[in-house]
Amino acid sequence: MVTFSVALALLILGYIVYGSFVNRVFGPDPKRTTPAVAMKDGVDYIPMPTWKIFMIQFLNIAGLGPIFGAIMGAQFGTASYLWIVIGTLLAGAVHDFFSGCLSIRNNGANLPELIGKYLGASAKTVMNVLAIVLMVLVGAVFVSGPAELLAGMTPEALNVNFWIVVIFLYYILATLLPIDKIIGRIYPVFAIALLFMAVGVLVMLYVKWPALPEMWQGFGTKYDKSPIFPMMFVSIACGAISGFHATQSPLMARCMKNEKHCRPIFYGAMVTEGIVALIWAAASTWFFGEHGVVDATTGIPYSGAKVATMISKEWLGAIGGIVAILGIVAAPITSGDTALRSARLIIADFLHMEQKSIRRRLMICIPLLLVTAATLVYSLADADGFKIIWRYFAWCNQTLSVFTLWAITVYLVQEKKPYIITLIPALFMTCVSVTYICIAPEGFRLPHVLSYSIGGVAVAVALAWFFTWKARRSKC
Repeated sequence: MVTFSVALALLILGYIVYGSFVNRVFGPDPKRTTPAVAMKDGVDYIPMPTWKIFMIQFLNIAGLGPIFGAIMGAQFGTASYLWIVIGTLLAGAVHDFFSGCLSIRNNGANLPELIGKYLGASAKTVMNVLAIVLMVLVGAVFVSGPAELLAGMTPEALNVNFWIVVIFLYYILATLLPIDKIIGRIYPVFAIALLFMAVGVLVMLYVKWPALPEMWQGFGTKYDKSPIFPMMFVSIACGAISGFHATQSPLMARCMKNEKHCRPIFYGAMVTEGIVALIWAAASTWFFGEHGVVDATTGIPYSGAKVATMISKEWLGAIGGIVAILGIVAAPITSGDTALRSARLIIADFLHMEQKSIRRRLMICIPLLLVTAATLVYSLADADGFKIIWRYFAWCNQTLSVFTLWAITVYLVQEKKPYIITLIPALFMTCVSVTYICIAPEGFRLPHVLSYSIGGVAVAVALAWFFTWKARRSKC
């Protein structure tokens, strides 16, 4: 519990200290008119209260990552605590903050537009494809988990398939309707449930004070046989750094009334998510220490949904457990709907199609939702379908963060600001993304040494490209 407590304190202190530094680097202008005010359209550009935007941003980026991802990451031992703290403060929160701030400064531009501005037209084309693929994968993989949890809380007749249909119908409405009609009204309620869950589990950690492994004992009990690098850094994505977040920040950038709120909304929401991930990593470390990773009765490995349900019910009681599980259910659903909404806006920008009229929105939404439904059906039809789609989602997710970090780094160079704050995370995530696709079972399945070598070469090439570009720019 000492390692956990120190990690928790560092996350809070990091928001105060490093978050303030990053905010000064960008330099928000409270007097600058925001897109929400200048481009108000009643659909996507709508001024909203700051507290509500924070709640929506928090739920948008949370998804299954800080819960299920942390549960999977906890199988790597206490190394997960270290990655959550460092990844959140130095990479994820910086990544989310600047992607949101740059969107505000560019009329609420979506991520591919920002990538194109700072990395060029070719990168923009790649990003359009990658972002839409990621949004479809998010819409598909963030259905099964909550449907499984809801099925476990309701009568047998309301099975997993029933809840999948209900969630998908909700996706359709949330993707089509103005952002303040559904998302702006119900997200704060869902956020309260999710925060209740996190606080409840946190309190019980200190009440029970379980004998968790400490960092000075090594990396603690390690249940996963995969190498920590790069597997853990992909498993724990939304709880540390996630490219998906950069697709969500523009949604809220279109609703903010003042730039001075960038730090609490973008940096603060990511730190809050990091705290949730840390809590679940610690609780899961206790769970695996008590129960192992395989159900002794069935011989089946525990799923993230099973672990989350058992911990919530055992620690928070019947009523508290239900509220906690509802929070866990809300997180992925609210990420799935905004993922599809982001996809609609990205496609609309690419096609230069206005989105004020419902007819234009339907022209994009119908094929988008059909593709998402087909992906979902595939994941359910094959025994390993969900695992395969989840892994590709995880890799696309982190690859997206690589593009975003490099774009921010270019922006910081152009503005003569300390670019080192994103250069180092960009190099690290480049290595993670390249090494993962080389070594992973769903990737090229190359030997470990060769995969690490290729990852190292990718970093060297990226670094050489960056300083060559920088040198040429300085001569202009």
